[in-house]
Amino acid sequence: MTRPRRPRLPLRLPAWTASLTWKAGLFITVMCCALAALLGVLVHVGVTNQTVGQARERALTRLTEATQQYEAGGRLGPGAGIDPPGLPKALRELAVGGERGTMVGDHDARPTVWAAGPADGGRAIAVQVDYAQGARTIDGLDRAIVASSVLAIGATLLVGSFAVTRVTRRLHLTARVARRISTGDLDARVNDPRTRDPHRHQDEVATVSGALDTMASSLQGKLLSEQRFTADVAHELRTPLTGLHAAAELLPPGRPTELVRDRVAALRTLTEDLLEISRLDARNERVDVDAVRLAPLAERVVRASGADVEVVVVRDIVVDTDGRRLERVLGNLVANALKHGAPPVTLTVDGPVITVRDHGPGFPEYLVRHGPQRFRTEGTTKGHGLGLTIALGQARVVGAELTFTNVAEGTGAVATLTLPRGDDASGGETG
Repeated sequence: MTRPRRPRLPLRLPAWTASLTWKAGLFITVMCCALAALLGVLVHVGVTNQTVGQARERALTRLTEATQQYEAGGRLGPGAGIDPPGLPKALRELAVGGERGTMVGDHDARPTVWAAGPADGGRAIAVQVDYAQGARTIDGLDRAIVASSVLAIGATLLVGSFAVTRVTRRLHLTARVARRISTGDLDARVNDPRTRDPHRHQDEVATVSGALDTMASSLQGKLLSEQRFTADVAHELRTPLTGLHAAAELLPPGRPTELVRDRVAALRTLTEDLLEISRLDARNERVDVDAVRLAPLAERVVRASGADVEVVVVRDIVVDTDGRRLERVLGNLVANALKHGAPPVTLTVDGPVITVRDHGPGFPEYLVRHGPQRFRTEGTTKGHGLGLTIALGQARVVGAELTFTNVAEGTGAVATLTLPRGDDASGGETG
């Protein structure tokens, strides 16, 4: 029986390898090593060829002199002889064959250059030239090349890393500012000094930083204009709506009167919602922190809704938060579940986590992905108005996290509010 082979997991490199600084440093190191190796090889080959060439010329010159002495019947000088011991076999065969040649080898553990030529009787006349000084010269040159290459690579790597780090630091600053803007801090700016002087040449990072600052300024201006417009419209509508509400109360009872009062109440609610959103957008809301027990607060919210909503308390705790804003958040979540979901609706308190679930068609896909959007509708369905937008804004004011998910397709929506942790309340679990 053969065991099934486990699938091979893809190789995952450490997180630091994704940094531009390490990539640039690795690139600089590889290029420096390649350049140093190329230059070292070229210098080594050139000097070696020159040194060996000079030694070969001296050996051939001495071979010529030894050949002339041998032909004249004279005595050969030191370092010359007929078939001397240590003569390389290949060089001897070349000389016996009638050719002259040289070869670099060792004799008595010392570098030696041999030169050999033909002699009578199938023998070879050879001379040897000491090559120790040339070999030491080449060895010293190789060590100098390696040392200078390491020094040059280290210096280049330090300078290159410093330059790259300056660029990446500016990129990280730009990214941090972009993230702050995305979270709603429209006052965040990069303020790169290279973008302040119009006559100064800008690099690519400065161009991106300047574009981001310009975009943030433009976006901030448009949003502030929109906030002022929303607040002004809401304020201007309050006075006529108050008068309209008073006039509607004076109408005689009947179906038309009920319709008018219902529409006037809807307009007043919308106006108050717009004012609340404008205050949340201005980010000048003040939080009144107090110790709040969550289970009684959830029960008050359900009673205020006037609907059949089940409250499940898994674990009750006390948290330091703004009770009024928390009631507003839960009230909007419950109202949204009753209006756009389907019964049964359940509000569950499990420590600092409060969930509101219904059994309707679920949240739209855009809302789950991007959060609530004002007055947006999905196809022919009714929009979710401003309730969830206000709930999300108030949750952020009290430092809580509000998320929206669907249980399964067509089986319900879940809004989860996670509060900052407080002290566990005394008492057992209730349901």
